[in-house]
Amino acid sequence: MEARLDRAMQKRQVLFFCVFLGASWAGSNKLQYLVAEEAERGTFVANLAKDLELELGELSARGARIVSDQNTRVLVLSPLTGDLILNEKLDREELCGPTEPCVLTFQLLLENPFQIHLAALHVGDINDNSPVFLDKEISLKISESTTPGTTFLLERAQDSDVGTNSLSNYTISPNAYFHIHVHDGGEGPVFPELVLDQTLDREELAEFTLTLTALDGGSPPRSGTALVRILVLDINDNSPEFVQSLYKVQSHENTPIGSFVVAVSARDLDTGSYGQIAYAFFYATERILQTFQINSTTGKIYLKGELNYEAIQSYSVTIQAKDGGGLSGKCTVVVQVMDVNDNPPELLLSSLTSPIAENKPETVVAVFRIRDRDSGNNGKTMCSIPHDLPFVLKPSVENFYTLVTEMPLDRELHTEYNITITATDLGTPRLTTQHTITVQVSDVNDNAPAFTQTSYTLFVQENNSPALHIGTISATDSDSGSNARITYSLLPSHDPQLALDSLISINADNGQLFALRALDYEALQTFEFRVGATDQGSPALSSQALVRVLVLDANDNAPFVLYPLQNASAPCTELLPRAAEPGYLVSKVVAVDRDTGQNSWLSFQLFKATEPGLFSVWAHNGEVRTSRLLSERDAPKHRLLLLVKDNGDPPRSASVTLHVLLVDGFSQPYLPLPEMGREPAQGDDALTLYLVIALASVSSLFLLSMLLFVGVRLCRRARAASLGGCSVPEVHFPGHLVDVSGAGTLSQSYQYEVCLAEGSGITSEFNFLKPIAPNFLTESIGREAE
Repeated sequence: MEARLDRAMQKRQVLFFCVFLGASWAGSNKLQYLVAEEAERGTFVANLAKDLELELGELSARGARIVSDQNTRVLVLSPLTGDLILNEKLDREELCGPTEPCVLTFQLLLENPFQIHLAALHVGDINDNSPVFLDKEISLKISESTTPGTTFLLERAQDSDVGTNSLSNYTISPNAYFHIHVHDGGEGPVFPELVLDQTLDREELAEFTLTLTALDGGSPPRSGTALVRILVLDINDNSPEFVQSLYKVQSHENTPIGSFVVAVSARDLDTGSYGQIAYAFFYATERILQTFQINSTTGKIYLKGELNYEAIQSYSVTIQAKDGGGLSGKCTVVVQVMDVNDNPPELLLSSLTSPIAENKPETVVAVFRIRDRDSGNNGKTMCSIPHDLPFVLKPSVENFYTLVTEMPLDRELHTEYNITITATDLGTPRLTTQHTITVQVSDVNDNAPAFTQTSYTLFVQENNSPALHIGTISATDSDSGSNARITYSLLPSHDPQLALDSLISINADNGQLFALRALDYEALQTFEFRVGATDQGSPALSSQALVRVLVLDANDNAPFVLYPLQNASAPCTELLPRAAEPGYLVSKVVAVDRDTGQNSWLSFQLFKATEPGLFSVWAHNGEVRTSRLLSERDAPKHRLLLLVKDNGDPPRSASVTLHVLLVDGFSQPYLPLPEMGREPAQGDDALTLYLVIALASVSSLFLLSMLLFVGVRLCRRARAASLGGCSVPEVHFPGHLVDVSGAGTLSQSYQYEVCLAEGSGITSEFNFLKPIAPNFLTESIGREAE
């Protein structure tokens, strides 16, 4: 039954507050809500989405949050439904004390887009506190000569409730001498006065006790009682009177404890004990008793506790002066607390976004409020951040600020910012508070990979093993995370004849390049291609670099002899006249090497000879010459084995066999040498074939001319009959029959007579014979000697 009455009472109070506050809320921009104290946790307060005319779920999408200056979260918001719900049971007396109305301010913060709505929660009072007398027994001394109608001040009861629930009336137990007059000063406290109805007679009744009851205005009302003990005294016809009925003083909130505040003074015309006055606090609350103390003899008031302007701005203290006869007087002392700048500004951070993307300007980084508990200029603040940061402060409503990026950030320059927010009040002296927030910058893929070199040159020795590591390319990316992870790749070649996929492969993770097969310098000396480096950002960025591969020559080709030919059906035979002088050019070995550099530098040497001391070979040009004069004892037939060697490491070589036949003169016929064991022919290499065909083609005319010339001369001689006869017309030939110049190691021009030996079975082979003009040989030898 009592619970039902309490709920009915709460409903009536809510209705009363709604009607009472309706007029003040009508023109306000704030959201105003009301809840009765002692309401249970989870009580529905309002639907913010409906009040702000927002769609269902929009509060959640915009990051709605409740921001309050309270140390605890009084209200919670359901972003999905928009319901504002009470988070804890509220005690109005604990929250606001005697202040009425009791208002808790809060803000609704919408982050995207940023918006602040101011709101207030009014906590309505319920009658949950009974009046209480600080002293359970009140003693009065009243003279028997006191005339009827005289009033006596009684101690006032204390009630923590406000409004209609506060203290409203006093009653006293029925008696024939006194009644209670309730003194209501309008805005001041309600206190009781005991009024004498008839003259007391000490001889008839020297002492009696009454019950004083204090009632509040709640429904149902609550009450508290105290005993009033009355002692009837002899006549005391003068009451103490204060010099001033009201004392007003000012005291700064930083006044030291024990400081003198004010002195009150009263006088009594009576003598003796009736004229002795004692001062004491009257109607003093616990807070007044904790803050001030009074000297009962002198009436001086001192500071007992600290003053705090932010808590209480003014104290109203009633002082009673009582004489020895029980008569008393009262005065009021009003102490106004003066504010001093003793509270530095406070920074209340409502929202902080970290990390933030590096390329987004006008991004809200933080939302905060500056609060200063002082008043006047002491409570006015200004806020700033360092000027060398890419951020700007934008003021909002009621000392709210937003910290916004002023320009796009670059994570590669600064990965984080330590922003010091300085708040300064305008008091004297000024107080300053600094608060540092750290903002991380998140990476955006805005940097393409950069190669350490614009182009790379790699060297590979030919005949390398497959899968050989030939070099590494490297690129770096200033971004971080996946934006900096690089993948390497080969780009398609613009040369359609270059099969790049069969030559080179690349490790996509570390940029290592590998040769897929053995390279041949003689087929491919150099090639180039482009490689790409791509990061894993979104979108991905890439860059290119040129790679040039140079194949280094290895000595993998042996020298190839062009002359004398070694693949003919019969060995090459040179004719040497017995009258030849020392240094006579017998023949010249012509050879080439497909390698390059020092691998193609050829040297010649006489490896084996029938008569070693008769012939010598020039090491650099392959010329075979006589070393001395010929004698009759020299064999008519000589076989020379020549060695051609390159300058590689290790060196490669080739051998050539040369047959020399000694004759008395070029007009003397000679018999061919018996066939000797032929050395295995060289491989039918395509280059050899081409060189032989070219040499045969160029020499065809030369051979024909030589044959005609030799035939004419032989026919004129007497021994022409032994050769079967030869009839050749006589023809005049020029001095230079043929000019064979610099191919391979053959660097000079020579002229020769040629004769085809019949019956030898050789139809396609020719032999170089004695030079036609000895003077040309002499000149040539002279030039070489020089």
